[in-house]
Amino acid sequence: MDLGALRDRVAGAYGSGRRRLMGIAFTVSVALLLAIAVQSYAVKPYAIPSGSMAPTLQVGQRVIVDRFSERLGSQPAIGDVLVFTPPLNAVPEEQEGGARLPECATPPVEREPGQPCSREGGQPAEQAYIKRVVAGPGDRLKILGGIPIVNGQPVKGDWETVPCRGALACRFPAEITIPPEHYFMMGDNRPDSEDSRFWGPIPAEWIIGRAVATYWPLNRIGGL
Repeated sequence: MDLGALRDRVAGAYGSGRRRLMGIAFTVSVALLLAIAVQSYAVKPYAIPSGSMAPTLQVGQRVIVDRFSERLGSQPAIGDVLVFTPPLNAVPEEQEGGARLPECATPPVEREPGQPCSREGGQPAEQAYIKRVVAGPGDRLKILGGIPIVNGQPVKGDWETVPCRGALACRFPAEITIPPEHYFMMGDNRPDSEDSRFWGPIPAEWIIGRAVATYWPLNRIGGL
């Protein structure tokens, strides 16, 4: 066989294989970039940090958060589970004698006895919370036995909540009106959740996204 022809064939095969490898590398790179873009823009995993959403969500459980629909202007509905930025006044500060309890807005808002907080703290915190929407803009709200009474009707969906059993944090009989473009959030663990009852409804622009499904642990996979 002509050595020149053999060399040309080997060089051609090497070049073809190199092009294939470069094509595969390019495809993988594009796929990774798309995955990162989708995660940062459309969906985001989130780990449950506390028991405030029990029994629906347990500590350490992981959910998928839909960020895309919020960016398209989709309006949250009562019953949606949202991940959002709470107000600064919601975040406990460690101090002598224990953590500071949440204040209703900053500066504090004057409230009637038994009235839930009606206004947020003005500045967003840095961490994210997860709770359920129980009232939206313009709704009239009071809370009896842990059950939100919205525009005169109790809010009871197809989700489970922890019964209050007489807990003081579950009774707010003095009615408030939710401000425009704000949402009132409550944990499903009604007697043990620090939520809008204590630090007020949140502005729509603080919503990160809607929790749509849980993917870990495997025995709890499903929609929300």
